[in-house]
Amino acid sequence: MDELEFMRGRVYGADHDDPGPRDGRVYAELAGGPLDGLLLDVTDRSGPELADGIGLRTEIGRYGPGGRAVYVRREPDGHVLDWRGDVP
Repeated sequence: MDELEFMRGRVYGADHDDPGPRDGRVYAELAGGPLDGLLLDVTDRSGPELADGIGLRTEIGRYGPGGRAVYVRREPDGHVLDWRGDVP
């Protein structure tokens, strides 16, 4: 199993010992980019925040440690966030 397949279904920022989704929370799938396939807990995030884009820290993006991958909601009420690029 490669690294990307290992990460699928895991929640971004979750504890490595318990990386799966939790009951009562709302998740969006990250599509494309360095975090492709991960789930993002969007329970407490606003619609405008998701539409404007969220910068998520990642060490495997273009800028390495400290860089961020930017994801934007694909559809207004959808549960997929598309990668728009990396920022320092």
